[in-house]
This record gives sequence, C-alpha cells and structure tokens, in this order.
Amino acid sequence: MKSIDKLFTVTTAAAALFAVSCDRGTDESPAPPAENGGEAAAPADAEKAAPTPPAPAAPPTGQVIPAEAEITTKSLAAEAEGPGGGEWTQWGRNGTNNMASPATGISIDITSGEIGDDGEVTDAKGAKWVAKLGSQAYGTPTIYQGQVFVGTNNEEPRIEAVKGDHGVLMAFDEQTGGLNWQFSVPKLGAGKVSDWEYLGICSSMLLDGKNGYVVTNRGEIICLDLYGLADGNDGPFQEEDAYASTGLEKLGTGEPVDKGEKGADIVWGYDMRSELGVFPHNITSSSVVMAGDKIFASTSNGVDWSHINIPAPTSPCLIALNKETGELVAEEASGIGERIMHCNWSSPGYAEDLNGKATVVFGAGDGYVYGFDANEFDVEEDGGEKYNLMKELWKVNCCPNEYRFDKDGEPIKYATYPGPSEIIASPVVYDNKVYVAIGQDPEHGEGVGAITCIDPSKGNGDDAIVWQFRELGRTISTPSIVDGLIYIADYSGKLFCLDAETGEKYWEHDTLSHIWSSTLVVDGKVFLGNEDGEMVVMKAGKEYEEIATIEYPSPIYSTCVVANGTLYVMTQTHLYAYGQK
Repeated sequence: MKSIDKLFTVTTAAAALFAVSCDRGTDESPAPPAENGGEAAAPADAEKAAPTPPAPAAPPTGQVIPAEAEITTKSLAAEAEGPGGGEWTQWGRNGTNNMASPATGISIDITSGEIGDDGEVTDAKGAKWVAKLGSQAYGTPTIYQGQVFVGTNNEEPRIEAVKGDHGVLMAFDEQTGGLNWQFSVPKLGAGKVSDWEYLGICSSMLLDGKNGYVVTNRGEIICLDLYGLADGNDGPFQEEDAYASTGLEKLGTGEPVDKGEKGADIVWGYDMRSELGVFPHNITSSSVVMAGDKIFASTSNGVDWSHINIPAPTSPCLIALNKETGELVAEEASGIGERIMHCNWSSPGYAEDLNGKATVVFGAGDGYVYGFDANEFDVEEDGGEKYNLMKELWKVNCCPNEYRFDKDGEPIKYATYPGPSEIIASPVVYDNKVYVAIGQDPEHGEGVGAITCIDPSKGNGDDAIVWQFRELGRTISTPSIVDGLIYIADYSGKLFCLDAETGEKYWEHDTLSHIWSSTLVVDGKVFLGNEDGEMVVMKAGKEYEEIATIEYPSPIYSTCVVANGTLYVMTQTHLYAYGQK
C-alpha cells in the first residue's frame, strides 16, 4: 500500500508541521522484546548539527543547558577513543548495532545493594546513584550531553498530574541521577490487542544535536527537545498538554494535562497507525536509526489477536522520515507485510558504505534480512500522487528452509519448537558483513534458531550467505563482535563465542535462565543479564572463563551499556550507574 504522506498543521500559538501514527498488538503475548532488535546511530563521518536554540529559560532542578546544543559525530568519535568510551547515543551505540565499547577500567567490584520499603536502593557498592523506574523497563539507556534517557512505565509516578498507566521516557542528570524531565504517553485504551498494559516505552531514544527520537507505545515516532521545557517550548509543536491525554491520534479532544516544568517539549510527531494503516502487534517495540538527514524506523506491523490474520498486509514495515520535520520520505514496498509471521520488532541498522552503498539493514518479520538504499528511492505515481519506495539492494533468508517446511514439503506450524522464526534481534554490521539471528516472542518458548553471516558483495539470496550456525536456539538478543569474535545469547540461557569469519564455536556458557537482553563487550569482558536478575560477566576471548555473577533483585531484560566511564545496569525497576563519583 502506498501511504499518503499526510502532514497537517496544528493551529496553536505557533503553526506546527506534524504527522500522526499509532501502534497495535495481540491479546495473549507476554511483554514483547525490548529493543533487542536494536537501533543504530548516525554515520561515523556524517556531520550532525542542530539549530542554535533560543535563549534558555531558567533550568529546573539545576539542569545544565549548553549555550549551543550542538555536536558532531566527529567529536563523538574522538571522545570515544578516551578511556571512558564516550557517549552512548542510541540502542546499538552506533549504526552498526554492535554493542561494544572502547572504554577501559570498568570495575566489576559492584553490588545491587538493598531495596527498602519505599523502593529506594541503598548500599549498592560502586554505584554513583540508583534511580527508581516504573515496574517494567526493556529498552537500553542512552547517554548524551549530561543526561541519561530511559523508557519505562508510570507505576512509580514522578509527575502528580500524570495518573495511571502510561508509557514514560525519563531524562536523568548524568552525575546525580535526579529527574530533569519526563515524557508521558497515554495508552491507546485497546488493551493487549494494541498497547499491552504496563509495558511502557520499549524504545531506546536516539540522540542527535538538540533532539531525541523515540518510538512510543502508541506507535508514534516523536522528536523531543533534549532539554525538555527548561529552555522554553521551542516548537513548532505547542500542544504538549493536549497530547498528554490523547496522544497524536485524537489531539485536542481530551482534557489538557499540565505537567509543569518537568514536562517534555515535543518538536514534531508522526503517528504510524493513522498515517500508514499499520497494525503493530502487542506494542510498538523498536528504535530508530539515523542516516544523514533521515531516520528509519520499523512500524511494528504484525498479526492481530488471532495470530493468523494480518490486518494490514500492504502497509509498510519500514519507513523513513525527515529528521527535521517528521515528513514521510520513503517506505518499504518489498511485500514484507504479506509474509509476516508475527510482528516486525527488529530495529534497523545503518552502514554508510556496505558493498559501495549507503545501506539501511532491516531484519524483518518474514525471516529475511533486507538491505535498502539509504539515499536513492524508486518513485511511483498512483492517482496523481507520487510515492518514494525504498530500493531493495539485496535480501537473504535467515530462517532455514528446514524450519519452514517438513521433509514432505508441508509448512511447519509457527510457534512450535521446530518451526520458523522471524528476526527480532538487530542486524549487526561488522567488517563489511551482516550478522543476523532469528527468534520469536518469548511467550512462544524455546525452539530452533540460527545466526547467519552475510556478505552482500557475494550477491543476493543464498549466494550471500558465508556461514550459518544452528546450535543457537531462538533469540531476541543482538550479537556483539570484537576482535573477530561474536558473542551471542539465546532465549534458553546459553551464551556462545563464535569466530566471525568461519562461525566456528570456541565456547558456550549456560546461565540457566532465560535471556532477553543482549551482550555488551567492554574492557576485555562480556556482560549479559538474564531473567533471574543475574549479571553474568565472562572474559572476552577464545578461552572460556567465567569472571563473576552479580545478583539483582529483579529481572534484567535490558542490555547494559557504558558511557563516559560509567556502567549502566537496568533491571525491570531500577537503573544503576556504576563509576567514580
């Protein structure tokens, strides 16, 4: 289906360009994977700059606002060479989705402390601070210009006017853990079918210049001012109080909610459900990636409550928006929607030069990984309207045919142990190759899986497959690759170390607990959280060595990250920041 690029003007104190979208779900699935599929950062050498903000208002709670909130990827890259590893500006740290940091001196002499009756944590050894979140948290923290951004729910309300179940994005002070501001997203009100209760925001916010980009539980892509209302309501969007009660879809029909100085400043919004007709399954669960002046995002288009019917088979599963205005730039037209197994929850990646092309890499809900041209689009005209359709460079089936069909050629039923799987983990770009693992919603249990190494220079389809490792079970975990070694976990609880060139297995470790999170490789160590609330630390390298297991009081579904020398561990209920005070 060619979606209509519908930008409408919001009549307020300032006219605003902005677009609308939404999200859908199922009725009997567990909390879908957090941004495990992953998101990506801007190209390493593309200049990222934001317009100079107006003179800032008095910042609340001592929040520091740069005189000019502007940064380039060059400065970020230079900073990343230091011992602290630099900022962590998106789900996968950068466009490759490879969760590894050059930081050194990261201590594991840490503990989770004790949780009091008030929910506050005390005596966490090595922690600079611990912030209380809601009751569920899945996305990965992102860190930029003195702030830490985390998605959660509203079960521990921070703003009195925001009541009941909401998706929440919190902005904390990087040094103190104090709350600077909060973005609150109302639920769709359709329950598990379209916006699963209490899941909150699963997306990790991508940070660029003075703006951040997050996918909400309602299926909206929202651009936010990183400094909230501390520097005034910059616009062009001026309806923040109205948004808080209805979201974008029915803006202006509900009672405004005054969130005070801790409220968020929306720059623009795009509602995928209204604009594209997509039907996200359970929740919208992915993060955006930036490619030059565009952001690319999965729509989470999926099946309905029956797990059989696809309500929007012709709607796009991947779109591109102008990062400054939110205007629709292009959409996928490869027919993914007609072949969806369950949903499109994987976050896209970006490589500025992959086989000579700036490429957006997307792990789709049909079990294929796609390479789309990031800059050139096919133009199609229909009924006087022109549409930009993403140009498919290549695609590869990452779900073995043996998982799709039995020996008699009959389709194997989905959500059974031997059956086929889609892609939920993020595709990772490393050394001009793409690494992709298949998996399913954890509610479907364990099953057969695989990780596939792809070389797009070798052609399309099976010709591009370098190797495929099938000892791996179903997974929603994104691999990390350092020094030619892959570290990847599966849902059953096993962590594997593989050779990136050959797929040879060097070792495996069983954590004896289900795993939703992804690996982080930093300072010669591999960090991995599990559902039992254990942070397992292994020595990075070909030789098997378990270094430590650090216990936490609640499950770890998020991937830990390192930014500016601080290790961030996020459980379902708390965010721990470990490092020197």
